[in-house]
Amino acid sequence: MAKEHFTGKLDLTGQRFGKLTVLAPAERIGHYTAWLCRCECGREAVVATRRLRNGGTRSCGCLKPDGIPHPTYIDGTSPEMLTAAKVARKNNTSGVPGVEWVPSKGLWRATICFKGKRHYLGGYGKFEDAVKARKRAEEDLHDRFLQEVAAQAAGQ
Repeated sequence: MAKEHFTGKLDLTGQRFGKLTVLAPAERIGHYTAWLCRCECGREAVVATRRLRNGGTRSCGCLKPDGIPHPTYIDGTSPEMLTAAKVARKNNTSGVPGVEWVPSKGLWRATICFKGKRHYLGGYGKFEDAVKARKRAEEDLHDRFLQEVAAQAAGQ
């Protein structure tokens, strides 16, 4: 089932936020209403309403001094964020994204997020088994998705 688009509660079409002009409603980003926007530089980006209205996103990424664009979303998933997710976050204590120790259960839990949903991959007595489950899920979900996105981009 496709995610819902704009619900009609707030219409930002034609409004300007920084360098972005809202063109049309876009597919939701998780639970958030999103908008297709065109930047002054000519690129387009899909941005959540809250990021536009609170000033968190003011361009397609061309305003950022480090040159890294804000994430774009395809089917609720950001290819840029998936690529970045290969590195464990600073607050990750296991060193492996999506693998954490659950003291109350005495096991390692493996999870993965994809298309706006967290998928439970299982609880494991051995750290290595949880890591294997996570890596398998990355290949099955993330890597396949990134390959499809690259193929579509090459075909355009």
